Amino acid sequence: MSGFNKVVGSYAEAMAGLEDGMTVIAGGFGLCGIPEGCIAQIKKMGTKNLTFVSNNCGVDGFGLGILLEDKQIKKMVSSYVGENKLFEEQLLAGELEVELTPQGTLAEKMRAGGAGIPAFYTATGYGTPVGEGKEVREFDGRQYIMEEAIRGDYAIVKGWKADTYGNVIYRHTAQNFNPMAATAGKITIVEVEEIVQPGELDPSQIHTPGIYVDRLIQGEFEKRIEQRTVRA
Repeated sequence: MSGFNKVVGSYAEAMAGLEDGMTVIAGGFGLCGIPEGCIAQIKKMGTKNLTFVSNNCGVDGFGLGILLEDKQIKKMVSSYVGENKLFEEQLLAGELEVELTPQGTLAEKMRAGGAGIPAFYTATGYGTPVGEGKEVREFDGRQYIMEEAIRGDYAIVKGWKADTYGNVIYRHTAQNFNPMAATAGKITIVEVEEIVQPGELDPSQIHTPGIYVDRLIQGEFEKRIEQRTVRA
C-alpha cells in the first residue's frame, strides 16, 4: 500500500494493529452486507475483550456470532440481538455486556462520530430505560435526550465495488450501516467483491469517498441466507 493506493494483499495485513480491548465498528444488517472476511480474521487472531458496535451480533456460527465462541467480545452496542442463542446465554450469564440502542440512534451516533459532532439530541428513548441517566432538554415543547457520538479504533465495512483509491460503492440493501460505519473508525478497512482502477467508477455513484478508507481488500463471500423459508 503506497500513496493513494489503499489495496492490501491479505486479511492479516488489513487487520494489522488490532489489539485486545479495542472498539470495532462493524457494518451490516443481519447477515446482509457484513464484513465477513474481516470478522474471520479477528477470529483467527484471537483478539480479546473487544467492544463491537453493530446493528446485531450475527447468528450462531456466522458473522459476529463466531467471535462469541471464544468469548472475544466483551461488550456489544447493538439494536437487535434476537438471532443468536450463544449471545443470549452469555448475556444471561453475565459474561457479555450489552448496550441496546435504538436503530436510528445507533446510525446517527456513527454518523456524528464521523462528522466530528460530539453529541446530539433525539426524542427517541425519552421516558424509557434508554434515556435513563442521560441529559434531557426541551425544544419546542418536546423532551429530548442527549446521545453521545461514537468512534471506533477500527471500522470494518463491506462494499460491492471500489477503486484502488478506496472510493466505494455499495449494492442495494447491503449498503445499510456500512457508509456510517466507514466514517467512524480511526482506521477503516473495507472489503469488496471487485476492485477496479481509478476512473472506472462513475463519480456520482460513489457512496464512501476514499478519504475515509485506510485499507482495501478484495474478498470472497458466502452470502448466506439468514432465515431460509420454503414452501411446504
